[in-house]
Amino acid sequence: MSRSLKLYVAGLVGVSAVALLLTSFVFSNRPGFVLGMRTAIAIPIAGSDELRVFAGLAFWTLITLFAGAMPVRMPRGSLVSVAIAPIIAAMALGGPVAAGWVAALGTTELREVRGRVPWYGTLANHAGIALPAILGAFVSEFLREMRPVDPVISFLATVAGAATFFVANLLTSASILALRSQQSLKVIAVGDARGFAANLLALAPLAWLMAQIFQQPGLWWATLLFALPLYTTRLAHYRFVEMREMFTQTIGALAEAVDKRDPYTSKHSVRVKAISVDIGREMRVNEAELEALEWGGLLHDVGKIGVPDAVLLKQDRLTKDERMVMNAHPVLGAQIIAPVEKLAPELPIIRHHHEWYNGSGYPDRLIGDEIPKLARILHVADAFEAMTAARPYRMTPLTREQALTELRKFAGIQFDPMVVDAFVRTAWVEGIVETGKPPELRAIPTIGQVAERMTDRMTKPSSVAKPRARPRAKQT
Repeated sequence: MSRSLKLYVAGLVGVSAVALLLTSFVFSNRPGFVLGMRTAIAIPIAGSDELRVFAGLAFWTLITLFAGAMPVRMPRGSLVSVAIAPIIAAMALGGPVAAGWVAALGTTELREVRGRVPWYGTLANHAGIALPAILGAFVSEFLREMRPVDPVISFLATVAGAATFFVANLLTSASILALRSQQSLKVIAVGDARGFAANLLALAPLAWLMAQIFQQPGLWWATLLFALPLYTTRLAHYRFVEMREMFTQTIGALAEAVDKRDPYTSKHSVRVKAISVDIGREMRVNEAELEALEWGGLLHDVGKIGVPDAVLLKQDRLTKDERMVMNAHPVLGAQIIAPVEKLAPELPIIRHHHEWYNGSGYPDRLIGDEIPKLARILHVADAFEAMTAARPYRMTPLTREQALTELRKFAGIQFDPMVVDAFVRTAWVEGIVETGKPPELRAIPTIGQVAERMTDRMTKPSSVAKPRARPRAKQT
């Protein structure tokens, strides 16, 4: 665990513990509260007020335990459960103290009990829920005190408290994931929130209704009937993740089928996807663009399905006509994917991933920023992977040092210099170079040889089409 992550976890746990204890102490002295919790959370059983309050607190804690028993892992790593609903209901009934304790105790998971989560991870998970619950409850209390008996204000206050809880919890959990995985906080937060934010915020009205039913004389037990809508909401989260994963796996299977036509390119698309995504993260692209890089990386060579084996697998130098057939695969790939509306953002990546920065590429001979940014990113990833893997026309692959040198040599000619710079900062070249010091050149082929041996046996652009008469980009 990195030092920054240790400091963050220690700070989060410390602040949450202090907030929970101070809130309990302060609110325990307020009129109308018993042990720091509003009597509305009490279950009408025989015994003292304290016992009834503790019974109500235990009731909502148990509901939270069951609701959170099967969390769903979202695509970027966050865990989501419908336990937010009973926590919000406890917030509406018992205020900040009840919300804090129910959140802290009721979110215990089986994997924590079985020791599958380190002790510091368990503390961070509970603190990351308890503190947002307390913050949300304070917001809710502030709004509710405007008109304590107005049901409309009560409803709006509950929704506002739930929104505060949701945003604070998302930021705390996403911050932990960002520090642990070295990803952008924005990418993780936006990426996971997009899939479940609407559903979770929709739980706020349901939680408010649960609280209203609980307060009806003799009907506190009817709150258990809300188990069905909670389960269907959890199922909706699971189906969302399942469908996305199935879609990604289907795309991966299609890419693997194309790659396996040539034994030398097996897993090529998977590696290109991984490199592209890492470059995208380094360049701080948004979540939608990161997803486009992920799927575009898998599908960038799908057009090769229409390239005859005699051309695709040929070990000798391609003729002019054969190069034209090979160079048509980006257009063919875009045509194949075009009917799939979900993959519309990936079309520019697939079509333009062989455009050169100086306008000498194909199929449209775009120049500079005319080339879509994501296509420029994938072009660097594709070239690096191709140079560092064996091919029929080059059985001895380049070393990572050699490939990096070629990327730098062609920056401003074939590749976007900013993308190359971003690639240098990724883990793919970790340990190769020191900051500001280029790697040593070890038996590097000439520029002309590399130009002929780049991805997909790309030869000198003049043999395909003459570049347009435009000013050349500055070469680095």
